[in-house]
Amino acid sequence: MKHVVSLSLGATRRDYRCSITLLGQSVQVQRIGVDGDWQRVAALLRRYDGTVDAISLEHPPAVIQLGTQHYPNAALLALMDQTRQTPVVDGRVLQATLERWAIKRAADRMPGIWRYRRVLLLSALQHYQLAHALSEHQVEFRCADPLISSGLAGLPLPRSLAQLEYMAPLLLPLTMLRRSHRLPPLSPARRQRLHRLFDWADVIVGPFDLIGDLAPADLRGRTLITDDPSPAEIDALRQRGLATLLTMTPPMSQERPFLSTAALEAIITAVLEQGCQPDDAEVLDVIDRARWEPTLQSLQHQRDIRKFAFVIHPLKTDHIYKDTRFGFARYFPQRLVEWLAAFAPPLYLSHIRGIRSQATGEEIEGVLLTLGATPREMLRRSPTFTYRRLIRAARLAERMGARIMGLGAFTSVVGDAGITVAQKSDIGITSGNSLTVAATLASARHAVLLMGGRIDQGCAMVIGATGSIGSVCARLLAQAIGNVVLIAPRPERLLALKQQIEQETPAARVVAATRPESYLSAADLIVTTTSALTGKIINIDRLKPGAVVCDVARPPDVQAEDATRRPDVLVIESGEIVLPGNPDFGFDIGLPPGIAYACLAETALLTMEGRFEDYTLGRDIKIEQVREIYHLMQKHGLTLARLRSFGQYITDADIAAKRRLADERRQQAALHLTDAHRSEHSNHLPANACLIDQVL
Repeated sequence: MKHVVSLSLGATRRDYRCSITLLGQSVQVQRIGVDGDWQRVAALLRRYDGTVDAISLEHPPAVIQLGTQHYPNAALLALMDQTRQTPVVDGRVLQATLERWAIKRAADRMPGIWRYRRVLLLSALQHYQLAHALSEHQVEFRCADPLISSGLAGLPLPRSLAQLEYMAPLLLPLTMLRRSHRLPPLSPARRQRLHRLFDWADVIVGPFDLIGDLAPADLRGRTLITDDPSPAEIDALRQRGLATLLTMTPPMSQERPFLSTAALEAIITAVLEQGCQPDDAEVLDVIDRARWEPTLQSLQHQRDIRKFAFVIHPLKTDHIYKDTRFGFARYFPQRLVEWLAAFAPPLYLSHIRGIRSQATGEEIEGVLLTLGATPREMLRRSPTFTYRRLIRAARLAERMGARIMGLGAFTSVVGDAGITVAQKSDIGITSGNSLTVAATLASARHAVLLMGGRIDQGCAMVIGATGSIGSVCARLLAQAIGNVVLIAPRPERLLALKQQIEQETPAARVVAATRPESYLSAADLIVTTTSALTGKIINIDRLKPGAVVCDVARPPDVQAEDATRRPDVLVIESGEIVLPGNPDFGFDIGLPPGIAYACLAETALLTMEGRFEDYTLGRDIKIEQVREIYHLMQKHGLTLARLRSFGQYITDADIAAKRRLADERRQQAALHLTDAHRSEHSNHLPANACLIDQVL
């Protein structure tokens, strides 16, 4: 049996003895900690020289390679040369290979496990190759070497490999000096700063002796990459809430599953019987022959909860103050606040809980994110300005476990309406506009019926008809009603849409115009879906008595003060959705509890269905998708919310008053209906009132 001794500057409490088998040979391994006593290491080297097959030193490697630069530790090299018969190794050859191998194999088994994660390296100089492998997954770094090893708390923390390499000539001498004796206790201020780094991180990397000494008690949801935790230490990590543990090798023995890379390199040296540190070819050969794989353990029982993300943004400047973090901004000039907020990175707002599908009974979760830009700031900049922030939001959402992200308000209409964001994101993206269309038409149908109108006749107007939502609404209304007026500023797009509708629905009467004034008095239903900011799109004084306006635009196209001039007209907000279960958004999104905008509801609905894919993108919304999402809405138990007008629920008394006033205005204009006709129109559910439902 081979005998290997692993000498460590670490604590004696972590000493062990174990036996392992490698390539058919048995090896007895003994770890001896010296509690930072450098002189004892030298004495133990002399003691075991010639009595064991290999010795390892569990220090930072005697030679650290950063990029193309090599930094030798003269003291360690001199120490390794003290033996005359037994080879002494430091683990540097095996560590560089195993760490890179572990990162790759973990990514193969769990795609996306590293992507866009926040990584805290407690000793980046010692784990440079691991950090380099992680950098290929677009992680965000913080290297704690200046804070821990050097003892210089005032130094900035490297945030990239380039910064680490730049600071290495300063850090390495201090690190080597500090590691030559036991680390002193951290001051309260330094420990507090370090704990903030732990709170920031998703992934923690470091030797276990540092983890045990420095990590906070709460490690919930985090991933740890380390070397040689014992079974008892793994149980302690589980009690502290650690989610995932990655070690470099498979379990080596029952009593001590995982060993340090230095100890493993000593074992390879003993088995190969070459009398010197193995080279990289020999290490690769052993890893291949022994079939060494990293061990990726999930330490917590985790429910497979489907998760989505949704992005909102302030519609006007005072919405910025709703976030308590920015309440102070109310004391600054609003235009300045609006301008500065546009440059903010995407921020986490809240956790969405309690949404439960009626079809499957499964609960889903979500995260609410926000950009800082108002619609005005988005429109005055190029689309790439918003794209960059949405792509960052998608990466943040993925890091938080979301598998699909919905675009709310103006983020769904900027530029190419989500296509570029989807192409550069690794999770599904949807604008939510398919369900917005379905909910809009269903709400409009209900509103028209309440006002005593019919769905199969009359005239519908779509303002903003060439937009992504407006065009599909116009096409479906043409099928349901047969008489539509298309309003949009660009005649070439209007003409193309008019021809498309006439081809799809030959019997429909389609009128296209760039201004609505000449047609407002004939429209029974107006759907407005513009991206204008003025709120003066419709001259409400020209509307037909009893008309219904379905305002999908955000900000709205009809202002409350204008609507007060026409109490006989019903202005409703776009169709909001009641989500099943007991939804808690964790943030005031401007709607009553449990109710969501259709774009958010579509994202949640796709999550319930397990459709983590790009769904509604671009300006050409497919009618088939609108119909599909409408059926999924019914399947999972989503329902239309009660109609609202300017933030207030519409009551039966409101409807009765508006119908009475509409009749009076008709009589005044000599447009009153006969008693028979009025009776026919007062039915709330005429025989063909569900025609819109049929086209959906």
